[in-house]
Amino acid sequence: MATNNGFVLLTGTANLKLAKDVAKILGKNADETVTTFADGEKRIVIPENLRKRDVFIIQPTCPPVDANIMELFLIIDAAKRSSASEVTAVIPYFGYSRQDRKDRPRVPISASLVARLVEFSGANRILTVDIHSEQEPGFVEIPWDNLYSSYSLLPELKKIFSSNLVVASPDKGGVLKAKKYADLLSADGVAIVFKERDVMKENESQVLDMIGDVSGKDVLIVDDMIDTAGTICDAAKLIKEKGAKSVSAAAAHGLFSDPAAKRINDSPIDKVYITDTVPLKKEILENSKFVVISVAKLLAEAIKCIYNGDSISEKLIPKNHETHEERN
Repeated sequence: MATNNGFVLLTGTANLKLAKDVAKILGKNADETVTTFADGEKRIVIPENLRKRDVFIIQPTCPPVDANIMELFLIIDAAKRSSASEVTAVIPYFGYSRQDRKDRPRVPISASLVARLVEFSGANRILTVDIHSEQEPGFVEIPWDNLYSSYSLLPELKKIFSSNLVVASPDKGGVLKAKKYADLLSADGVAIVFKERDVMKENESQVLDMIGDVSGKDVLIVDDMIDTAGTICDAAKLIKEKGAKSVSAAAAHGLFSDPAAKRINDSPIDKVYITDTVPLKKEILENSKFVVISVAKLLAEAIKCIYNGDSISEKLIPKNHETHEERN
């Protein structure tokens, strides 16, 4: 149990390792709060006094998405009912964020609903990493700080890619992100892969063509997440066909839903640089194609900024860091 004065760190079961890594950097403990009844219901018990204290709840809403979201709602509610002064929902990966618009008849805007439920549960602030689209903080009335995984990824990528680099976007929605990475990595250029997605079919798209010269280049594909890996693997195949010397990929969120691992293993992708916003499967952690770069320091620094009243943008989002264009 944490006994430190000041703020308190709480965690659900979604990503215990990341929560504990953040806590270690901050010199705190991450209080585990969740137990499960025999019928599957979650029970929340907070093991210390929260009265008039700032609380940070680390809980990505990754798979199993609905269960982890429910845990988050319950922990927020328990903290508010325990007279916490301020409650920040630290959601490194925000589930349902891809459903951020009404893209066909008779569908909900799920990202908006989930965000509003986080607010309704009692959160005073939301903290995310690489949210899928920049309009999502507008879904709520509370402050929403979005961090960029490039803070963690770029120092490592700069060690690997020193010359002969082209940065590629796997779709038109990530063009600005690719341009910013290209600038920050001093790349020789940018390539853009165009795809067509059928909104009536989930996780299916077709690569059409590419703009940009990749012949003889080391190409880095950047995206916000890798789910089934269809888009990124199709892009890698096309880039390789266009004469690239090598193809790597970098993303914030590694969901790696089946058959992602097999697709990547069978693809021309040499390395995948991924963060730990969600817990990674054993087959990913033991695969030499994957390099995991932690966002624990980024989250810890953001928590300190929020608690101390310091500017996140000035300390953690330097000039020329990416902003995102509208996603597909």
